[in-house]
Amino acid sequence: MDKKLIIAIDGYSSCGKSTFAKAIAKELNYIYIDSGAMYRAVTLYYLRKGYTGKDGLKMNSILAEIKDIHICFVYNPDILEYETFLNSENVEREIRGIEVSSYVSRISQIAEVRARMVELQRQIGVFKNIVMDGRDIGTVVFPDADLKIFMTASVDIRSKRRFDELKSKNIEIEFEEVRRNIIARDIADENRDISPLRRAEDAIILDNSRMTVAEQMEWVMKIIKDKLDGG
Repeated sequence: MDKKLIIAIDGYSSCGKSTFAKAIAKELNYIYIDSGAMYRAVTLYYLRKGYTGKDGLKMNSILAEIKDIHICFVYNPDILEYETFLNSENVEREIRGIEVSSYVSRISQIAEVRARMVELQRQIGVFKNIVMDGRDIGTVVFPDADLKIFMTASVDIRSKRRFDELKSKNIEIEFEEVRRNIIARDIADENRDISPLRRAEDAIILDNSRMTVAEQMEWVMKIIKDKLDGG
């Protein structure tokens, strides 16, 4: 298995893209890059600064400081996972909250923000051996990725997964609020002017509504083995 791959996992929010991508990366001993976490970290930066929120966007300030935002992923051996760092601060927990979720689509629609994130993502992917998940990895960031998977699941199932994830982190929220947020994110992602959510023509669809992670892994490893064997 000397062949190096770039594996792109795209799809709707709360489909389990991150869990799936992490499992693939662990199985192959690849680097896992959470592109969604990068946009969440940018959103957190602007929320803290007051450049986004209920009063709208302060575009001049947002654009003026885009180069001041540095994001990296650091492996934590205690939890056996990569964590997101914003300007040297571990923000993994804070970026998963509902406030960031409510504004991340708005920030991710800014062309200059996306251009900067794509630049950073491509730098990471230069040496291949990576698994990256997001909403435009196979169409924009790595259109020539060796394997592209587009994940989907029903709204109710995705809402339940997201709700359970937040509860496990002791974040108090009502299920209906989570569901409304999921629907709003879908609409925003599909209709944004810059890099809207689309399935790449050569992507393989995975509807995991009724699949366990183990079943998904069995499915994808057969495909990856074929790729590594030259198929």
